[in-house]
Amino acid sequence: MYQFTLPDMSCGHCVAAITQALKSVDPQAQVSVDASTKTAAVLSALPRQTLAAALIEAGYPPTPAS
Repeated sequence: MYQFTLPDMSCGHCVAAITQALKSVDPQAQVSVDASTKTAAVLSALPRQTLAAALIEAGYPPTPAS
């Protein structure tokens, strides 16, 4: 499972956009997005970089992984 911190997320619309962006690259992914903590948890067979690229393209660049 990958964890992403998304500092630009602020509302329910953001949650929907982030979920849609991740599902567009992996329709089978299990996605859990929490606007209150500005995080997304993703269970996917795809590499982290692919998922991060989808988030960046959607306008929600994740902070670098620690």
